[in-house]
Amino acid sequence: MSRSDGNDSYSIGNSPRGVEKKLDISFRWLTLALAITIGVILISIAIIITIGAWPAIKEFNFTFFNNSNWNPVENKYGVIAVVYGTLVSSLIALIIAIPLGVGAAVFLSEDFLPEQIRTILVFLVELLAAIPSVVYGLWGIFVLIPLTKSFGTWLNANFGWFPLFSTPPTGPGMLPAGIILAIMILPIIIAISRDSLASLPPDLRQASLGLGATRWETIFRVLIPAAISGIVGGIMLALGRAMGETMAATMIIGNSNNLNISILAPANTIASLIANQFAEASGLQVSALMYAGLVLMILTLIVNIGAEYIVNQVKARYE
Repeated sequence: MSRSDGNDSYSIGNSPRGVEKKLDISFRWLTLALAITIGVILISIAIIITIGAWPAIKEFNFTFFNNSNWNPVENKYGVIAVVYGTLVSSLIALIIAIPLGVGAAVFLSEDFLPEQIRTILVFLVELLAAIPSVVYGLWGIFVLIPLTKSFGTWLNANFGWFPLFSTPPTGPGMLPAGIILAIMILPIIIAISRDSLASLPPDLRQASLGLGATRWETIFRVLIPAAISGIVGGIMLALGRAMGETMAATMIIGNSNNLNISILAPANTIASLIANQFAEASGLQVSALMYAGLVLMILTLIVNIGAEYIVNQVKARYE
């Protein structure tokens, strides 16, 4: 369809509205293609790891999960110890990072300090995320391990009857690894929680204060519940980061495949196990490490599914 007016003629398809419509359609197809590509990449990674792990899956089946013996000489492998180390070190990190991260997010999203100082603090928090993990590991070796060894000795001397503190600390162990992971995931929790709080409509705060609530009542009873879905999402993303962290954990966790419930004892994680042994592995050991990597993928998938479920439940509760 075209229209002519004197010497001027144009097609509707070439009008600004027509060009904009074509751009919208092209953008939709582009985003769909990118989404499909991401799905294909994830599925291909899972397939490749499963194929590599298949000899170990056939050899060990589910006995892979009920023993802690990892012996490449005798080709006997089990991941219960490293699964325990992965989960417990991540749990220690969350216990430390959640109150610090959410508290810092509230502090940085409110006007407790002048805007210029808050901007500097936000930059410093983001700078934490840019520090390489090997630097965290070096700091952990020379600073954190001596501190936690002294603290662990006190815990063992006074609370050694409790299973979590029953082992005298030797230096590297689960506790320093959990602390270093907490520091590494803090920027994720702070950034996402702060964005969730900052994106809340100002009417919420004004309505709460107008009804007579104090500032702290407004923060804890109105703002945090309203932003809880974003906060929980940030916490779950941080948990996934902690479970998959390799270099810093490898340097300070002790790399012991013995199952020990004490957080003061050396331990290991799945990521650290793969990083330590894959370069020199051969034969069935390679397949066993791939099997361990598949277990880590499944654990991460469970975390993401759990995060989605929790976020949806929280949204339904507060909407």
